[in-house]
Amino acid sequence: MHVTSDTVIKAENLDLTFQTNDGPVHALKDVSLDIKKGDFVSFIGPSGCGKTTFLRCMADLEAPTGGKITVNGVTPHEARQSRAYGYVFQHAGLYPWRTIGRNVRLPLEIMGYPKAEQDERIKRVLELVDLEGFEKKFPWQLSGGMQQRASIARALAFDADILLMDEPFGALDEIVRDHLNEQLLKLWAKTQKTICFVTHSIPEAVYLSTKIVVMSPRPGRISDVIDCPLPAERPLDIRDTQEFLDVAHRVREGLRAGHSYD
Repeated sequence: MHVTSDTVIKAENLDLTFQTNDGPVHALKDVSLDIKKGDFVSFIGPSGCGKTTFLRCMADLEAPTGGKITVNGVTPHEARQSRAYGYVFQHAGLYPWRTIGRNVRLPLEIMGYPKAEQDERIKRVLELVDLEGFEKKFPWQLSGGMQQRASIARALAFDADILLMDEPFGALDEIVRDHLNEQLLKLWAKTQKTICFVTHSIPEAVYLSTKIVVMSPRPGRISDVIDCPLPAERPLDIRDTQEFLDVAHRVREGLRAGHSYD
């Protein structure tokens, strides 16, 4: 399979069927997508459409039953072994008995980084997510938004080029979510990571992304891929512009069209 040098993730005719007690569940069907280096790609669609399943296939947390997927030109399993990506879950998943600094340190300990380098990396990523000075706090002493920023810092600690994010702000209130969206865009601009981001929110998908992948109900398929023409600099009030509203309208139409497959 030919993969261009700037293609980071490539899915070709990806299928995934789960075997359950009630019979097979077809979670993904014939999914093909190219994600380029430095892209910010959002995946949006109704619950159960396979957004998270697709992300988990990239992360080697699920095994496809058909088709092919590569990450950096190798299998997801090989990519995971080479620490190609960081993964941010829906809930921060911080260990309550470890301080914020020690939570961020955990993957670095597992990977065997020298202590001095661990310290330097922790300092750098906590600054990136505006949590410097909080390394000695425990998760329960932080707000939900701060806990998610700590979770992002942990995923960034070993400097993987790809960040996989499964609806990380879904449980937060709108004001906190807006603030974290702004911070995430700044972080992306600073680090040049390739980001794959699952969301249920049309405004969030349009605001954050260079590309929006609209998925249809189960079996999950891609019903539209929308290039977002907004400039790299995106103040929150860009959401009031006609350009933004036009993209949001196309996403909404894509979601509506996807439902006609039923």
